[in-house]
Amino acid sequence: MRKKTDGQQNFLHTIPQNTEIGRELSGVSKLIDDNHDILELVHNDIVRGTDEDNGRDGMNADQVFRCAILKQYRNLTYQELAFHLEDSRSFRAFARLTGRGAPSASTLQANIKAISADTWKAINRIVISHAKHLGLEKGRTVRIDSTATETDVHYPTDSSLLWDCIRVITRYLVNGKELSSALTYHFVDHSRVAKKHMTEIQTNKKRNKDNRRSYRYKELLKVASRVLVYAQEAIEDLRGFQGTSINQVMRANAIAADLERYTDLLSKVIEQTRLRVIEGKKVPACDKVVSIFETHTDIIAKGNRETTFGHKLFLTGGRSGLILDCVIEPGNPADSSMLCQLLGGQEEIFGRPPRQIACDGGFASKENLIQAKAMGVKDVSFAKRRGIKVLDMVKSNWVYKKLRNFRAGIEANISVLKRSFGLTRCDWRGWFGYLQYVYSSVVSYNFLVLARLSSA
Repeated sequence: MRKKTDGQQNFLHTIPQNTEIGRELSGVSKLIDDNHDILELVHNDIVRGTDEDNGRDGMNADQVFRCAILKQYRNLTYQELAFHLEDSRSFRAFARLTGRGAPSASTLQANIKAISADTWKAINRIVISHAKHLGLEKGRTVRIDSTATETDVHYPTDSSLLWDCIRVITRYLVNGKELSSALTYHFVDHSRVAKKHMTEIQTNKKRNKDNRRSYRYKELLKVASRVLVYAQEAIEDLRGFQGTSINQVMRANAIAADLERYTDLLSKVIEQTRLRVIEGKKVPACDKVVSIFETHTDIIAKGNRETTFGHKLFLTGGRSGLILDCVIEPGNPADSSMLCQLLGGQEEIFGRPPRQIACDGGFASKENLIQAKAMGVKDVSFAKRRGIKVLDMVKSNWVYKKLRNFRAGIEANISVLKRSFGLTRCDWRGWFGYLQYVYSSVVSYNFLVLARLSSA
């Protein structure tokens, strides 16, 4: 039976306060206790799809949420989190695990991943509302910037993507053959020769050096095309497989579904490689396959900086240092196209638009200035003016300078999120896993900031 909380605390839940981490955890723990609505949201997620009235007792909502905060607060893997919960008195007291053994890494993962992205967003709203109630954040002056968080993919090249498709499809072809001798499809394992071509391409960086690179690409494409034909034949055979048991048939259909997904990706990778490498044409970023595993990954090119493979995050911060809102958009939308949406989010959170906003230069445009003023924002500061007069944005040069300096503070917030809360790279799988990871990092950061402000 799942519970929201153990109901009552005991002296073992007292966190030692003789270290800075202990004091921070104690402050965060008090904030969680003061906001019981959070546990209701988490409880609904972890019991979804289960019979909560039957079965053995699992981790309750309070324990799951506290462990999730610990993971992001210390930027831990699940294995590291399991170790610290077993080893550290402070961690066990914070997570309210004093009456039971420490959960395993797999148990922690299953429970923490059950908290949905929508729940994390709702929790962040609760945290901001609590800060507003305490008078620590009014949302009158906000700063807006964007950054990018990577997905867990290797650097994408056409050769490595072809190799990924070939080896994965070959693995499923082998799995299908091992299922039953009644399956009649035929294939040849080209993994070794494909890897040889890929390695040769990777080590031969000069495009025109004896045309070896072009030759290897053509050979790799030939191998990929053969594997594609093998997979298509296997899918037809697997779909028509009768089997001796329902489990065999279900397994055959599952392999066929996986093969269909990866053959579709292989077809796209073959086409983009032919266009880019053989014909020398450009492929639009929105049409490129960047990863066959994290297919939602976008190509984020921002100015002259190094290209990021992940997603773009739009962050709104307040004077308190809290992240008031986080918006994640698929694709690579221009900063200037997002300002009105971000201001609408602030109006939804605080019931009114901010009085002053300080934005990065990418948000600057005359249309954005006009729309922000129409929404009720008095002073709008863009880090780069882009032909806009200062007095059209704000009421004085002094205000513009203050807001421009204030905006720089969000760079520090982003740096902390990336260095200490793991926002540089997301290692959770899938689009929804990406959303969960980012929002959990933001919520954990906000809990820490609010705990420090409350104790100051």
